[in-house]
Amino acid sequence: FKQKTAYEIRLSLVGSEMCIRDRFHPAGLAEKRISCSTGPFRGFPPSQMGKNKTAITPTREEDFPEWYQQVVRAADMAENSETRGCMVIKPWGFALWENIQAQLDARFKETGHQNAYFPLLIPLSYLEKEAEHAEGFATECAVVTHHRLEAEKDSESGKTRMVPTGKLTEPYVIRPTSETIIGAAFSRWVESYRDLPLLINQWANVMRWEMRTRLFLRTAEFLWQEGHTAHETQSEAEEETCLIHKLYEDFLRDHLAIPVVPGEKTEAERFPGALNTYTVEAMVQDRKAIQAGTSHYLGQNFARAQEITFVGREGEKEYVHTTSWGVSTRLIGTLIMAHADDDGLVLPPRVAPQQVVIVPVTPKEETKDAIIESCEALAETLRREQSYAGTPVRVHVDRRDLGGGVKKWEWVKKGVPIRLEIGPRDLEGRKVCLQRRDRAPHEKEFVDREEFIRVAPQILSEIQENLLDRLTKFRDENISECSSLGDFESHWKGDGNPGWLLTPWAGSMEEEKTLSKEHKITIRCLPNGQQDGPESPCFLTGNATSVRALWGRAY
Repeated sequence: FKQKTAYEIRLSLVGSEMCIRDRFHPAGLAEKRISCSTGPFRGFPPSQMGKNKTAITPTREEDFPEWYQQVVRAADMAENSETRGCMVIKPWGFALWENIQAQLDARFKETGHQNAYFPLLIPLSYLEKEAEHAEGFATECAVVTHHRLEAEKDSESGKTRMVPTGKLTEPYVIRPTSETIIGAAFSRWVESYRDLPLLINQWANVMRWEMRTRLFLRTAEFLWQEGHTAHETQSEAEEETCLIHKLYEDFLRDHLAIPVVPGEKTEAERFPGALNTYTVEAMVQDRKAIQAGTSHYLGQNFARAQEITFVGREGEKEYVHTTSWGVSTRLIGTLIMAHADDDGLVLPPRVAPQQVVIVPVTPKEETKDAIIESCEALAETLRREQSYAGTPVRVHVDRRDLGGGVKKWEWVKKGVPIRLEIGPRDLEGRKVCLQRRDRAPHEKEFVDREEFIRVAPQILSEIQENLLDRLTKFRDENISECSSLGDFESHWKGDGNPGWLLTPWAGSMEEEKTLSKEHKITIRCLPNGQQDGPESPCFLTGNATSVRALWGRAY
């Protein structure tokens, strides 16, 4: 290259690294190093690959399922493990789960619930006591049949094999859910009406042997919380079920910026063994539904199976009324599909592992220490002086010895709400270069340092609100009312996901199953607040009904 050339590009064939130097950069000879080791231009900042390039390929429009997998990979959240159907949740993904867990756990404790832990292994006989419940999980159960391994050497190969021996008298099922084993504990803990209500929550892992898996959305092993409560009366148990249902709705809206449709499941879609199941349904960007959380009123079914009785106020033996409810790491998959874009993850500030990331821009060695020191001082000031949603602002300074462009795009793909860059000119002018994840990756503004410290919580609130408003508008634009069978059938034609339909409904469970199978849809719920209106003819049977059903395709 001649001396007057603006950019000098050097390619290291040994190190598989491209070095770009900007000769006319105002701060001096700016340099970026980009790894090319994983494919042509992989890791190259999209801004330099062309205006229409994105950090994630394929895009949502081109291949939504594959786009989702690439977002998880690019954000370094999780990966498939050697154990079939199970995932490794990496630090960034687990930090997100920890925030969800901590914030949700605080809400449970505010409503009087306590945490406990119960065995992972459930005796098979416990499941046999509640046949209807067990049948709903039977094909997904993993069963432990032996209690030790013995070494056995192969006479031909000389290799040692581990052979299961010591067959158990009674097999154990690895926890698919814990109603039965927790019910057994409740039967020991409850003697009198004075022991009620019993409000217990458990944070645990569960195993359901899924055949077709997808990271966070559907894996054989996943993390969740499961609440289990016992009550003196039906009305108290029903009140508890609705309390948690509302809690889930509020949490998804206020913390995850996901507006849900709350409602009751039909008989065909209820939790096995429940009398009533309530759900919060989220619409993601391909217009499919995700059941984000459920709350169940179990009546006295499990109490009778597990002999959970108490001496009532009149001295008579009575059975308790129980509930169960839960959400899982599926919330993370829902969040990704709801908010991420073609440049990667987009995180709501309430649950983001880091809310602000500061990237030092150090083109010259002589200013490097001063810039890093300034970044650390700013981070400490933000943590000390500012809070958002009741906790100190979470700030990280990226001091890694990598090019600024590489670091920028890594944090874009990880979905950090606010990125700050501080370089030599920013240091002199006491400014910061501000970039927000709810806006285009290349959009930036230069803000006085003290002003940013003052308005940082306000910016985080704006981002949280913007994400919620954007998704609410999308959801509402993709729910339509339908009152005729012809319109209903034409809506579902084709291979895409055309959005949800709200219909008058007076069909039977068999008719519901027939429509579901024919169009690959389900009734997501009977939405709250829409079941007491004027009667209209059911679109299928013509019978007058005030019931409204929400139909859609789902994960």
